[in-house]
Amino acid sequence: MIPQETVNRILDAAQIVDVVGDFVTLKKRGANHMACCPFHNEKTPSFVVSPSKGIYKCFGCGKSGTAVGFIMEHENLSYNEALKYLAKKYHIEVVEKEETAEEIAHRQRNESLLLVSEYAGKFFQESLKTPEGQAIGYQYFKSRGLEDDTIAKYGLGWAPVSRRALSDVARAAGYKEEFLIETGLSIKYDDGRLVDRFFDRVIFPIHSVSGRVIAFGGRTLKTDKTVAKYVNSPETEIYVKSRSLYGIWFAKNEMSRQDKCILVEGYLDVLSMHQLGIRNVVASSGTSLTVEQIRLIRKFTNNVTIIYDGDGAGIKAALRGIGLVLKEGLNVKVVLLPEGQDPDDFSRRHSLEEVQDYIARNEQDFIGFKTDLLLGEAGNDPLKRANLINDVADTIALIPDAVVRAVYVQTCADKFEIDEQILMDRVSRSRTDMLLAEQKERDRARQREAASKPSAGAPMPDGSDVPPPPSYDDYIPTEDDVPPMDMPAEPVVEGGVVINEPYLAPCERELLGFILEEGCTELDFDRDSKFFIEGEKINVAEFIDGILADDEADLVNNSYRKVYDEYFRMYDEGLTQQQMQKRLLDSMDMEIAAVARDLLIEKHQLTVKNYEQSLTSVSTRLVMYVPKTLLTYQVKKVELFLKELTAELVHTSDPERQVEIMTRISEYNKARTRLNNELGRV
Repeated sequence: MIPQETVNRILDAAQIVDVVGDFVTLKKRGANHMACCPFHNEKTPSFVVSPSKGIYKCFGCGKSGTAVGFIMEHENLSYNEALKYLAKKYHIEVVEKEETAEEIAHRQRNESLLLVSEYAGKFFQESLKTPEGQAIGYQYFKSRGLEDDTIAKYGLGWAPVSRRALSDVARAAGYKEEFLIETGLSIKYDDGRLVDRFFDRVIFPIHSVSGRVIAFGGRTLKTDKTVAKYVNSPETEIYVKSRSLYGIWFAKNEMSRQDKCILVEGYLDVLSMHQLGIRNVVASSGTSLTVEQIRLIRKFTNNVTIIYDGDGAGIKAALRGIGLVLKEGLNVKVVLLPEGQDPDDFSRRHSLEEVQDYIARNEQDFIGFKTDLLLGEAGNDPLKRANLINDVADTIALIPDAVVRAVYVQTCADKFEIDEQILMDRVSRSRTDMLLAEQKERDRARQREAASKPSAGAPMPDGSDVPPPPSYDDYIPTEDDVPPMDMPAEPVVEGGVVINEPYLAPCERELLGFILEEGCTELDFDRDSKFFIEGEKINVAEFIDGILADDEADLVNNSYRKVYDEYFRMYDEGLTQQQMQKRLLDSMDMEIAAVARDLLIEKHQLTVKNYEQSLTSVSTRLVMYVPKTLLTYQVKKVELFLKELTAELVHTSDPERQVEIMTRISEYNKARTRLNNELGRV
């Protein structure tokens, strides 16, 4: 870990124009600098860099951030890696926190495994150049239409026919037997013989996101059915199949630039499409698509186009993938190729323009895909048609974003000419069932975890009881049912910001915006204001914090609360407003950085002095709108309490509790009226 003092030195040294200028040609325009955006294709410059604010923003694709964020985005580096990049640029020595002996051993072991894998990759590449490799492996690659540049770029190779070729050469070069076995490159028999896992096969190296060789896939060229067509590396400390995507190292930049990932099934599908000029393509390496692979894609884009074979197996694979991608909050489209063709065949038979045009014309969202696929089977049978609609509705229910779900419900209702509310009811029930099933599974997992500990309800050593885990077994959803009252609202992630209470989010965002932008600015209240105190001045941050403290209220939305706490932690340390802004924008916590970018980097322009001068003065605006926003926030919280109490009143049958709830509702209604009257006078 890099010490915070070193992090601060790096952040202070990094100049946004200097950093961005290493990658794009910036032209000065007024106080700012302009360029064509490096993150998407454009002819008219819309990428703006502000040296005074230390930020960049593209008004075409919307990407924005600081110097660290730019390096992370452009070079696809982690936060620590970006810091080290900048440290090297500005000649700042990075001495990381001392590792424990266990951490050092683990790191060294991983590095040893990577070095062995990379050595094997070079061995297979060199073996492809031997007479044996040229006659068999190279000829196979050429027969599949692969060019020398593609073969070299992806490190394709040949595993010699000899069963001991790699093992013998690697040991002679000083690589330890244990690491050859751990990586799965070698197999040790009971009699002590060490033989190669990969032999007499063409080799496809698998790279990590950072470009290291972590595993291999080997394909036999024999037609003997008793010989496995593919042999793959086993899972190791450096390679987990479900978390890896073939081609990700070569595709990630183009995925970010085009804001789209094309997902195919096999090695050759990736290679042929990449060679054709479609560079944002990856493969699930012959395995069913996994959640971890989808989350890896999400690091670079939220848009996925699945292109699978046009046969039955390809269609089934596409159907499986749709649900997983939607559930992770990504946008998914499907392209089915003509029957009998896979992306490899299709790419080799058509030009780049023809393939791009085919994808553009045949991309379907999951509603169109499922409808076209299943409607023919349903025909005029009302029951089959209803099953199709229910199937589509159940797929919509997987989508985490409520707004996106509503849009798809509307689209589906129009397509099938069915009442929108009926469809929404089905989606709500399906989603409730899904959330309840997930909650039950979490409960069971907790119970299994607690099995080795004192059982639920059993006395602890201190005499206390362990409460049993919550149970949903008595809750049975019905046609007219709704989710149980105590079920937590599902968080929505918008641009890295976690919103778990949408009703309060706009007010909380506005209050936090006042703090981050003008927290240290004093509020100059008029003498007739109830907030005016003779001889005392209070700034925006302390005013908002004091009002919330008086109400014993905290920001409810997780991301906003996290930034709020971090701001006041730095405020208590005596940092200036500008220092706090920079620290938040450059925060190692990506959630904090996302909120800071959203609030501090203006949506439409970075600086327009004439526009700002035409507005009411900053002091006047703060005095007007800070108290108003606080009052609005209080009203919304009261309304939220009223909603919860009303829901509880509907569900309770206890007369005494009903009277108690109605009394509280009456009190909250009076408070709401008072606040609304006060809000009207502001």
